[in-house]
Amino acid sequence: MKRADIIVTNPPFSLFREYVAQLVKYNKKFIIIGNLNSVTYKEIFKLIKKKELWFGASIHSGDREFGVPDDYPLTAASSRIDSKGKKFVRVKGVRWFTNLDYNERYEDLILYKKYSPDKYLKYENYDAINVNKTKDIPVDYKGHMGVPITFLDKYNPEQFEIIGLGISNSGKEIGVQPYKYEHKKYRKEVQKRGAVDGDLYMMIDGIVKVPYARIIIKNKRL
Repeated sequence: MKRADIIVTNPPFSLFREYVAQLVKYNKKFIIIGNLNSVTYKEIFKLIKKKELWFGASIHSGDREFGVPDDYPLTAASSRIDSKGKKFVRVKGVRWFTNLDYNERYEDLILYKKYSPDKYLKYENYDAINVNKTKDIPVDYKGHMGVPITFLDKYNPEQFEIIGLGISNSGKEIGVQPYKYEHKKYRKEVQKRGAVDGDLYMMIDGIVKVPYARIIIKNKRL
């Protein structure tokens, strides 16, 4: 690693945080494969927010196949053996993670939806609207918006500012308020689900709704 100019590899997903930390420590250029959910790791998201790490080109959805050794046990339904006897395992939600720049990174996300309060609910514990799909980001909303982590597939740092991550302690750091007592009680006793302070949540017809991890962004051009 110390001798390499650029690192290109598929590190163990279970050691992803430690591996990226090592790359940063030695100030290396890299392009590595990781799981999409690695974005929610505090250490990884910090690098993304600081524009020191981003998604690479070519993988924006779906899953990918990886060749495995001949003695690798194939137990998953998403595995296969080709006509030559080579084993493959299909892994969901992978991306390239890199600090190598490329032109497509600065292409604007084309926005066309108009904001209206009835279509974009506000969070109960943070002043931002919820956006369920990246393509539905409103063209005319000036405030903070919570978007799926897959937004990073389309993230242009010249178009959007990343404010933070709306989960757990990362949410607390950007001002996400704790659950209201009655909502936390409902979440735990009625829904039988975790109620972690720092997580964004909404109230829909009296029901607590907690979306999957949301990145809080702002349109820099409004």
